[in-house]
Amino acid sequence: MTVNPDTIIYVVIFVGVLALVEGIYLVMFGKSISSNKKVNRRLEMLDKTNGNREEVLEVLRKEMQQHMTAQRVPLYSLLADKAQKAAIAFSPKQLILLMAGLSFVGFSVLTIMTQTSLPLRVMMSTVIGVGAIYFWVNQKAKKRMSLIEEQLPDAVELMVRSLRVGHPFSSAIQIVSREVADPLGSEFGVIADENAYGRDMGEALKDLAERIGLQDLRFLAVAVTIQQQSGGNLAEILAGLANVIRARFRLFRRVKAITAEAQWSGMFLSAFPIVALVAINVMDPHYYDEVMDHPFFIPACFAVAAFLGVNLIVMRKLVDIKV
Repeated sequence: MTVNPDTIIYVVIFVGVLALVEGIYLVMFGKSISSNKKVNRRLEMLDKTNGNREEVLEVLRKEMQQHMTAQRVPLYSLLADKAQKAAIAFSPKQLILLMAGLSFVGFSVLTIMTQTSLPLRVMMSTVIGVGAIYFWVNQKAKKRMSLIEEQLPDAVELMVRSLRVGHPFSSAIQIVSREVADPLGSEFGVIADENAYGRDMGEALKDLAERIGLQDLRFLAVAVTIQQQSGGNLAEILAGLANVIRARFRLFRRVKAITAEAQWSGMFLSAFPIVALVAINVMDPHYYDEVMDHPFFIPACFAVAAFLGVNLIVMRKLVDIKV
């Protein structure tokens, strides 16, 4: 059994590029993005600037808006939403340059270590550079969204306790920004600072919900906006909302646990034919030589690809349970 070394090199380069991206990010922004249970990044920045809220607010708002303002860039538009939700400290220009640099590194390594044709090297290096950045940003976004979903019920309950002891809602938001760790702590800190400089609290919460794309935050924004317009006991409203959010969170986790087996089965059934095809070509590169000239070979390839596409759609529909 012979293994094509080019395939191994492609995999090693992709993994190496992912490690390189993470290393560059930690070297450049490791200290500034670090967070712990005692303090969040906004409070660290306030401490370094001697409490200059305006300067810190300007920096954080610029970071929060920089990715969405670059959506019109052709290649970057696919990455902007994920980068926004992940709160990537790299600017859009830096991410694009990083894609280009990693693609060049991949092309150089492929040129030195393989004998593949120039078009294939260009295509594979581009896929490695762009794909590694997208995969890395997507994982960061998923992790951050999961943390926000987990923190939100506790943050709302903290607001409820603050309101019940007599604090106004603006003070309750400030308490959350001080007591809750990142990522939610800095997000609510920005809302507190914006409100201190005159922005409507409901509008700021709505902007946060739209930027992050979390349904529970939309509920919070709507509840605060309605209470501002029609009055009522905001503590009781938020207490009920906290119970709803926590119940939804438990239900989502239960649904995820119930459908986990079906999801992995779908991923396995969808990936198995492709993995088998790659494995066959690695073990025996000439396995399909006798049938490649057959008139039905290309139509059969398209038919298999179509069936795989249908399989992906069907399996996704089977496990996509709406709650």
